[in-house]
Amino acid sequence: MGKPAIETLMGSRVAVFGIGGVGGYVVEVLARSGVGALDIIDDDKICMTNINRQIYALISTVGQYKVDVAERRILDINPRCIVRKYRMFYLPETASQFDFTQYDYVVDCIDTVTAKLDIIKKCYALNVPIMSSMGAANKLDPTAFKVADIYKTHMDPLARVMRRELKKLGIPKLKCVYSEEEALRPIDDETISCRFHCICPDKDMRKCTERRDIPASNAFVPPAAGLIIGGEVVKDLINKHQTMRIEPQDAPTNPHAIQAHDRAVKMLEQYKAMTNEKKDTLQPDCPHLKDMIRNQN
Repeated sequence: MGKPAIETLMGSRVAVFGIGGVGGYVVEVLARSGVGALDIIDDDKICMTNINRQIYALISTVGQYKVDVAERRILDINPRCIVRKYRMFYLPETASQFDFTQYDYVVDCIDTVTAKLDIIKKCYALNVPIMSSMGAANKLDPTAFKVADIYKTHMDPLARVMRRELKKLGIPKLKCVYSEEEALRPIDDETISCRFHCICPDKDMRKCTERRDIPASNAFVPPAAGLIIGGEVVKDLINKHQTMRIEPQDAPTNPHAIQAHDRAVKMLEQYKAMTNEKKDTLQPDCPHLKDMIRNQN
C-alpha cells in the first residue's frame, strides 16, 4: 500500500461500537493495520458462551470487561495506539458523551436497532463515514457476506428493519456488511441450553435467556464479517485521503502524502503528550511499553 497509506492510518481515529463477535475482529484488523487512535465502546463482560467466537474471550478472561481485555491486546499489538475505552452501552441518552466530529470513521457492530439508528443519524448529519454490521447469528456460510448499500440488501431480517427505519429518517445510504444466507432456526436442546443451564459467572449479567430464541453462533461466521468490515475501513480511509500505493520517489512532492505524514506526526505527538502524563501507570502488564515510550521520548 505504500508508506503514505500507512501514515494515513497512523493519523486516523476510528470508533468501534460493540466489540463482540464481529466488532472484536474489526478492532483486530485496525490495530494490526496501525490505526493511530481507537475508541472502543462496550459494556459487556466476557461470558463462557463467548469463547466459541469472540477474540477477547478465553477461559482466563471470563468475567472481565471486554473493553479492558481489548485495550491490553491493542497495546500489545501496537503500543503507540491511543486507546479510549468506554465501558458502557451506546444509547440515545448517552450520545452526548461522544464527539463524532473527532472520528475519521465509525463502525457500528451493535444489535440494538434504536442505538444503531442514532449512531447512523449522527454520522450522516456530520458527514462522518460509517459502516454497519447486519446479522451474523444463525448462519453457517462465511462466504455469503457481501458489502453493499443497505437499500440493496436482501435475505437479512435486521437489514430489512434498518432499511425501513432509515427510509423514515430520510437517510439515503448506508454502507454495510450483510449475509445472503437464509438464517437457520437454532436447535434448542434442554439438556445443554443456556435457558436452563446458564454458565455465566454472574447469572444476572446477561438477558439472553429471556429471548424467544437464543441466537446461535460459531467460530467462523461473525469473525469473517468483522475481518471484512475492518478491511473496508482500512481501504476507505486510505482511498479517501488518496494515498493508496504512492511510490517512494513520488511521496516527497505528493500533497496527499505530505498531508498524511503531517497527520501521523500530529497523532504521535498527541500520543507522547498523553503517555508523558501517565508514564508511571500506563499498562503495567505490558512489560515492553515503558521502554518503548522512554526510547521514543
